[in-house]
Amino acid sequence: MKRSTAKQKPWQDHYSQRAKKERFPARSVYKLEEIQKKHRLIKKGDTVLDLGCAPGSWLLYAAKLTGPKGRVIGVDLKPVSIQVLPHIKIISVDVFTLDIESLEKDFNVVLSDMAPATTGHKAVDSARSYNLCETALKIAQNILLPGGSFVCKIFQGPDFNLFIDAVRAGFKGLKIFKPQSSRKASKEIYVIGLGFKGN
Repeated sequence: MKRSTAKQKPWQDHYSQRAKKERFPARSVYKLEEIQKKHRLIKKGDTVLDLGCAPGSWLLYAAKLTGPKGRVIGVDLKPVSIQVLPHIKIISVDVFTLDIESLEKDFNVVLSDMAPATTGHKAVDSARSYNLCETALKIAQNILLPGGSFVCKIFQGPDFNLFIDAVRAGFKGLKIFKPQSSRKASKEIYVIGLGFKGN
């Protein structure tokens, strides 16, 4: 006798089922949806950079929000195999070696849902997460238009307040947000910078 699907796939939940039904490659899309509904960061015609874009859910959702007159550029070390719309561009590269000068300038929004390869060791994982966030913020500071927005996932750890201070220094507003669609066991939280002050 076969075991139930629920036992075989303990991470399956209604968000996973909804993502499949709505043809998104991952349930993570609903985290961005919650952020968007609360803060209205992405608008029609915007140019958006999505760091850590694989498997592509945030890309598709952002492209829906910008519409065909907007532009969404995704960056990830992992290949993205989904079919994308003409106003989406994907760059396959390690974010740590990304040539910022090669990117288009004048972005309205920079998104980062990047997460490190976890080790199970809290201190190591949070330090790796901080390194990714620091890199994402540096990229955002180089390409965002004044007034632009920044969304970044971070694992809470000793460097959390340091990152908060760095975002606060560059943006007029700062929000900390834990989506309902985040798994309860997850240590992830989203830092949102509003109103980029410019360089």
